[in-house]
This record gives sequence, C-alpha cells and structure tokens, in this order.
Amino acid sequence: MAERYLVAQGAQVEGAAVPELIKHKQERNKKLAEEKTEATKAKETKQNEERAKLEGRTTEYEKEYANTQAELVRLRREAKVAGNFFVEPEAKLLFVVRIVGIIKISPKPRKVLQLLRLKQLHNGVFLKVNKPILNMLKLVQPYVTYGYPSLKTVRELV
Repeated sequence: MAERYLVAQGAQVEGAAVPELIKHKQERNKKLAEEKTEATKAKETKQNEERAKLEGRTTEYEKEYANTQAELVRLRREAKVAGNFFVEPEAKLLFVVRIVGIIKISPKPRKVLQLLRLKQLHNGVFLKVNKPILNMLKLVQPYVTYGYPSLKTVRELV
C-alpha cells in the first residue's frame, strides 16, 4: 500500500528547479548508501576471515585430539606386549549436576553449591579437576552427581 505513495528518485522533470535542501539531502543519502554498502562488504569479508580462522583452529584441535588418542592406543599396546600395566591419564574435566533441591540443606553445603554455580535443581556445570574442586564435591556429594564426560557428551551438551 505504501509503495504507491513512494516518489521515484528520477521523477524530476529536466530543467525544473530543485530546491537546494533537497539536492543536499539526495547527495547525503547517496553518500550514506555508498558508505553502508562498503561497510557491509567490509563486515562480510571480516566474518569470512574469522570463520576461516575458526575452521583452521577446529581442524588443528581435531588433529591434536586424534594424535593423543593414537598415542594412548600405542602406549596401551606397548604395555600389553611388555606385560606391564598402563595407567590411564586422569581426566581434566568434570560435569556436575545438582539432584537435590534447597529444602533441608545445611548452610555450608548450600554455600558450596552456590560457589559451584549449582543454584537450582537439575543445573549442570563443567568444572576443571583440581584439589579444591574435589574437596568441595566431597562436601556436597549427597546433593550432586558427577562424572568425567567424553568428547561426544561434551559436544552434545554444548
């Protein structure tokens, strides 16, 4: 409906006097439109570069992960052939889920749950495995469940 009321850009009659303000407005609009197209092109090229960098980092990480897995397999096989035991490397990441609500929880475990960012039932967080975190988990063990996620479960959760 509004299209029929639009005034075409080239609808001016040749030789007709155009007010000075309208000339300035048309020039300004033309200049702004050019700047906008340049800005969108620049933004698009920047996004493409960022995406290429991201893809490069992900492929690099996937190669690194595959190499570490292959190294672990090699070490397991060497230990088996030599008749030794292979000690698996410890996980670096924990996934913790709160399984109990707030009712009848003493203040200390409640504070620990707050520190672990587990403020409500069925919340889950990824935590780095270190001694303070493990000590906190011992305090709140009746209220949470936790485990070491695989790469597949991390991808599904994130």
